Amino acid sequence: MAMQAAYAAYALAFFVAAASARDYPAKPIKLIVPFPPGGGTDISARTLANKVSESAKWTFVVENKPGAGGNLGVEQTVKSPADGYTLVIGQTSNLAINPALYAKLPYDPLKDLSPVALIVSAPVVLVVAANSPYRSLAGLLAAAKGEPVTYASPGNGTVSHLAGELLQRASGAKLTHVPYKGAAQAMTDTLGGQVQSFMSSVPSALGQIRGGRLRALAVTSSKRSSELPDAPTVAESGFPGFEANTWYGLLAPAGTPASVVARLNGEVNRALASKDVRERLTSEGGEVLGGSPRQFAAFLSAEHAKWGRVVRESGAKVD
Repeated sequence: MAMQAAYAAYALAFFVAAASARDYPAKPIKLIVPFPPGGGTDISARTLANKVSESAKWTFVVENKPGAGGNLGVEQTVKSPADGYTLVIGQTSNLAINPALYAKLPYDPLKDLSPVALIVSAPVVLVVAANSPYRSLAGLLAAAKGEPVTYASPGNGTVSHLAGELLQRASGAKLTHVPYKGAAQAMTDTLGGQVQSFMSSVPSALGQIRGGRLRALAVTSSKRSSELPDAPTVAESGFPGFEANTWYGLLAPAGTPASVVARLNGEVNRALASKDVRERLTSEGGEVLGGSPRQFAAFLSAEHAKWGRVVRESGAKVD
């Protein structure tokens, strides 16, 4: 009898979950963006939400929740009901870097979230002013072994900052990090010669590169950027295996039913396969990803370990 009761309970739970997935979503889905409007995270979120709304006839409410390096939006998500009606766009900084960067983080990205699907990955590009004497990555690194060479980033603990730390470890060259509060002033000072190079996102630098005011020395992705085909990768510039990207992915609170995660994953992958979404995301210098929740979970675990190690070795901290 006990076994029959257990089987009946299991069967009931299975059919309830299946019905829940069939009925999902029965109301609007809140999509939290942990950064301000207009940035890469926001663009990825709205591009995806608009396409899924169009193709699946689902309703999304996109809510920007910036603050604490992207931590506030993730915290709000993990404290929400695990029913598939609150989702978040996470990325390299708040899921892989911040756990080591912040002394106290109000969530564990590996335990408190259910990965749904990776969306897109974008490289950092190392740029110098057009009148710079450095015409290649090799030239800049050779100079850095004999004289001080500075590189700007949008701030301590950003992917740009830590990509520079990775490059120093790989090359043995010493670069002096100059952190800024955002990309705008870093760009101005690079163009003006106050700093000698800048680890920039592709969208921030693309206009200046195309306008001939900046020179792209290398991108940090494993293959060349479609938007900067003439810029070699760091890997092909003499450092095989080098890769340091900003990536974005969709996640739900831990405990969200697997059937709901699977439905979300299917719609995300369908959206990412569409021509207009791919064109929009690649125009920002990105590589469209997709894949299964399990693949995203394995990727997140690897990135968490990789960037945690870089943060600890760099000594970067945020109180």
